[in-house]
Amino acid sequence: MSRLLKICFLLISMNHAEITQSPNSEDLPALLHKAVEEVITGKYLNALLDILHFQSSNVWTADTLTKVMAYFHAREVVFTLSSLQMSIKSYLKNLLYQPRQLLSEFQQLDQQQFQTAMTCLFNSRKDHLEMGNIVLDWDKTRERIFQSPGVNRTLFLVTLDKCFLALSALDCVDILSQVLRVSAVSYLQPDVIGSLPDILQEDAFRNLSTVFKDLYDKTSANTQRALYGWMKQMLQKSCNMSEFSESTSWVSAENLWILGRYMVHLPLEEILKISLSEIRLFISYDNATKQLDTVYDITPELAQAFLERINSSGFDMRNTSTIYRLGLLVCFYDDMEEMDAAVARALLHQMIKCSQLRGFQAEVQKLKSQLLDIAMQNQTLNDILGSLSDAVVGLTSSQLESLSSEAVHNAIATLNQVSGWAKSQVMILSSKYLSYEKILSFYNVSQMGALITGISTQSFYSMNPKELSQIIRGTTSQYLSDLSPAQQQGILRKLAASGDFSSSVKDIQGSFFKEISLSDLWKQTGYNSSIMKEKELRRSQALYLYELLSKKNYAIDLLSTGQLVKGVTCQRIESMGADFFLNNFKFFEKNLHLLSPYQVNCLAWKFWTVSNASIPPFLLLVLPIEYLEDVSGPLCVPFIESVGKTEMDLLNPSLHKKNAVLQKVQECLNGSIADEYDVDLLGNLICHLPPAFLGGRMSLKATATALHQFKLCRQLSHEQKTEIKYKLLELYGSPNNWTAETTLDVGLFIALLSKGELNVLAEKFPDIILQIAKTIGPISSAEELLSMVFESVSNGTASIDLSLARPDCLGTRAPSSDDIIKLAEANVFWSVQELKCMDAGTFDKNVELLGTISGFNSSQLVALKEKAKQVWGPLPDWKSYHIVSLGRIALALTEHEIEELDLHSVDTISVLSQQREWTLTQARSILQGFLEDSGQTISTLKSFDLVGLGAILCALNSTEIMSVRTCEFSAALARIGLLFCSTPVLRQFKKMTESVFGSATTWNSSILQEIGTIAGGLNEEELKAFDKNLMPYFQPIAIRCMPPEIFQALSPEQIANLGPENAAMVTRSQREHLNALQLQSLQLALDGARTSTPETHKGASTTQAVQTPAPSGESSLFEWLQHVVVCCAYTAPAFLNPRLLSLSVP
Repeated sequence: MSRLLKICFLLISMNHAEITQSPNSEDLPALLHKAVEEVITGKYLNALLDILHFQSSNVWTADTLTKVMAYFHAREVVFTLSSLQMSIKSYLKNLLYQPRQLLSEFQQLDQQQFQTAMTCLFNSRKDHLEMGNIVLDWDKTRERIFQSPGVNRTLFLVTLDKCFLALSALDCVDILSQVLRVSAVSYLQPDVIGSLPDILQEDAFRNLSTVFKDLYDKTSANTQRALYGWMKQMLQKSCNMSEFSESTSWVSAENLWILGRYMVHLPLEEILKISLSEIRLFISYDNATKQLDTVYDITPELAQAFLERINSSGFDMRNTSTIYRLGLLVCFYDDMEEMDAAVARALLHQMIKCSQLRGFQAEVQKLKSQLLDIAMQNQTLNDILGSLSDAVVGLTSSQLESLSSEAVHNAIATLNQVSGWAKSQVMILSSKYLSYEKILSFYNVSQMGALITGISTQSFYSMNPKELSQIIRGTTSQYLSDLSPAQQQGILRKLAASGDFSSSVKDIQGSFFKEISLSDLWKQTGYNSSIMKEKELRRSQALYLYELLSKKNYAIDLLSTGQLVKGVTCQRIESMGADFFLNNFKFFEKNLHLLSPYQVNCLAWKFWTVSNASIPPFLLLVLPIEYLEDVSGPLCVPFIESVGKTEMDLLNPSLHKKNAVLQKVQECLNGSIADEYDVDLLGNLICHLPPAFLGGRMSLKATATALHQFKLCRQLSHEQKTEIKYKLLELYGSPNNWTAETTLDVGLFIALLSKGELNVLAEKFPDIILQIAKTIGPISSAEELLSMVFESVSNGTASIDLSLARPDCLGTRAPSSDDIIKLAEANVFWSVQELKCMDAGTFDKNVELLGTISGFNSSQLVALKEKAKQVWGPLPDWKSYHIVSLGRIALALTEHEIEELDLHSVDTISVLSQQREWTLTQARSILQGFLEDSGQTISTLKSFDLVGLGAILCALNSTEIMSVRTCEFSAALARIGLLFCSTPVLRQFKKMTESVFGSATTWNSSILQEIGTIAGGLNEEELKAFDKNLMPYFQPIAIRCMPPEIFQALSPEQIANLGPENAAMVTRSQREHLNALQLQSLQLALDGARTSTPETHKGASTTQAVQTPAPSGESSLFEWLQHVVVCCAYTAPAFLNPRLLSLSVP
């Protein structure tokens, strides 16, 4: 009889055995006596662990059972199996809902009980536990335990508290590593580091150090510093510190290796004291290079200190072998005197790693530039191109233009591995390479790597279809998603015209597949569910393909592909059988990010209909507000945890509903975020809590844990950020006293500090402030910080060259390359005059970066445009790569200037059309320039031309639109449906769409999804004619494009069926045109009310509404608990995970 069955038999027998005698407690083995007493006193966890331990080394006999029952009888303990079941259920439920109580329970376990629990949870080798016909997936159960933040934190804390006293140090280190890999940032706070053992065996210390090294990037800067302190303390204990003096260091070669990335926390003076013999030994280690390759956060001062010690230790710093051992230290190499070209090239080869550094990129670029000059001594750029590694990225367009085609061809093996290219550079190099090759073939393209993006759209279209098919199937396909939509369309149009498009469609993978038009999909055959697994789909494609494939494939095969869930309509969800739906809901839950809010709403109603007792709590967010009313008490924890693990933005609740949810969350938390357990429970929800709650109801203990979560929030309001700032000031004190680590941990929130506070930090930690500022977006989000950074950088380095300055630039500081790289978005603070005084070489080298600055005003853009004319010459002489490199600067071009440009290439137009600020006259000039320079008319435009023109198409007049060829329009239709054009233009696009898909009144869901904003061109009669069930399939952007006087033609029933996402897109102007009945219907849609069938009343099951569905095969877990209570002893920790239980309130 297995030990699990014996335990079960014990409890079942308790209910039926007849006791004939009353032996005393001495007749029971000590451990069993202890367990029985624990059952009587309600300490079920202790009892279960004791029984487990007892039966692991004892054989159960009938006599043992008789003695147990006799003992109960003697103690006059009377209970039934059902009452015991209820007691244990209540007990486990309390542990489930109160991880703090669970921590207390664990802390009260004796050493043997704790050891049994840890062994069962972390060292059990069983993947499944069986009992009769019931099978528990133990591996999955444990996995879910580790995904429960509250339980996991408890396991972490109790392991620190008790493990090293109860188990071997090596076992405890293994347990800590398993727990920490779940959420090291949250658990490893600096104050917790003090609980780490201060005495460890050498093997255990090394293993734990390895765990901390692996988690380095997942921990805060303050935690990293604290862990360094702990490791230092442990390493110093292992040394005989009496042997060390103020002039010698405890840091040996082995200690450096053990520290790993934590070596960057060594003080400068400690590095300079390291024994030269130990440094030499360390650099001689085979793994030293690997370690030095990962010190991403090292500072120039520390790096140069290490370089100095390595140099002093006897290594030849100009020996290629030594250079290769230096890892990221080469990024700060500073011994340039009398360096020969070969050494410079070796350094450049190693410096390809330097892009991984946290900051200091301006200094790296400057060093690369200096090394490049040395490497080119007595040689031409053509001669050494292949040996310059990624330093070639620093070459200007004029330098690249001067290269010979042969040089580029010979260096292609190096060039194709380099990252960080600007679009203009790629265009030049690709053109050079292909001009040498003459013919564009699969082999030639496969040699280009990332440079494939520089191949012109026309060149792709001119390729042999068979060669294109090989590109799609070959290793080069990984770069196809990096192509512009116009380039992708060029490939697709050529394949479509080849007559063998069906086979190509099967081979197209990833996001490239999304560019295939709906009309082209209609024409192909041979689809099956298996070929869909590696493809990304637009919703229109998914709707069509799901409908098509469902005729010959099982629904489960379609759902398991992932992307096809986008095509599951509400009608299909409603028609699913209850068992099928519940068993396969996991496919929807796993792909929640792919579903529309409308689909999620349909899933919620389906779940409520078939099993409201097990509806996943996060689905309550998309049901009407009243469904939240009964969430309280024990139901709070599973509700908050479920919603916290879900991105609320994916569910798209209305503002009214979102506020109701947040109010419910605050009630469930008893009006405060008390500690780290509450932060764990909240998950993503903390990003949505109201400012006043964050400011007044969050404890400092919670704030320290919440900081990391706040930094992950996508859209905190200014008010939320302000309250968080005040909490951080309360936590860390005045910025005057902040350390470098605290500044790094606060991160972007420093932007909310006052100018005086920012100045203090900038003076103390200029590099850190610069590093943080580079990650900030538009100037509006951090104007004070960016302004301060600008003054700091420009005052320190901006050049005033009186000898070369123009008369109007005398005494004016001019931007340098270093400045521009360091400042990023803060470049907006250069005055117009300062930009005018920029050196020509500086502009040529940095024009792409300047073109990305979103905050430049029109005067600054004009100054930069004039600088471009000064550097590149007359406008007619500008090449495509010049125009492409301008970015936003191109917006300053006048209509007349645009006419002077060479705009023959659709790739140039494709880049220009990405700017959204063109005036109608500018757009018209770009359109005319393209048509004239390419020798085309509107009627000869290909689909890739239409896609490349993008927003410029909004400048077409009605006659021009109607002259576009239907087949080309249909291929580009989905892209055109993303444009926000005027209503008259959209109406003409709608007419063209009817020539592709037929009369608007016949359009189905996939067509409505395909055409996007074009639906904004529908007239009143057409809009009224749509079936109510099609309303959710208008794209949300289409709703916004509908004129109010047209939108008001929708019936109340149509509006009620818009779905939550579309309803949320209704504009204020559209609302003002609606009558009371229509507004009421709109509110129903916003609330996610059920409109297809009469709404089911919540009924008596609301107390069970927030329980989590158990996946197929595990639904009997709680049933198992009810019928064989003590069998769950073996899996007791599993019951601490709310996702595995369906506990209802008694």
